[in-house]
Amino acid sequence: MEATLQANEPQRIHPHKFTLWLAMGSIVMMFAGLTSAYIVKKNQSSWLEFNLPLVFWYSTGVILVSSATIQLAVKALKAREIGRYKMLISLTAILGVAFLVLQVMGFMNLEQNNIALTGSKSNSAASFLLVITGLHMAHVLGGVVAILIIFIRAFAAKANNNSLPIEMAASYWHFVDILWIYLFLFYNWIG
Repeated sequence: MEATLQANEPQRIHPHKFTLWLAMGSIVMMFAGLTSAYIVKKNQSSWLEFNLPLVFWYSTGVILVSSATIQLAVKALKAREIGRYKMLISLTAILGVAFLVLQVMGFMNLEQNNIALTGSKSNSAASFLLVITGLHMAHVLGGVVAILIIFIRAFAAKANNNSLPIEMAASYWHFVDILWIYLFLFYNWIG
């Protein structure tokens, strides 16, 4: 009888997951506001048109692959394949850092091509790119820190079957991945 009552109870979302979803909703609103301001500002006559450097395409590929590796890491932990889990979480951390490095290289490429991001010679188009992408990079950095903490715990402790931390990190990582895809498409075809 007790098992029947438990089976009929609705499953509740873990409070930490709920908080994460609220935070991601707030982040969506912030980026919606920033990209809306970008569109409004773009209508000014002083707007500078330029293409994103090729390195931003590479960073897009890197973050897509990292989304796959973190999802495979979640599966590996749930299947108690600890060696595979450690390898995949390590690879995800490396790919996260690589994404950030490639983004910085993209900004350096713009500067080398005389597209000033800040200062008196800058244009609002490049400044918007820096602010919006810089904020995204800060969120990715937060994800990288979380993944690195999970990475350290994976190697420091004996097999831990608690999948909540990696599930939350994966949800957040997929979120920043989707957010980058949105921004990348926005910069290239919408904005």
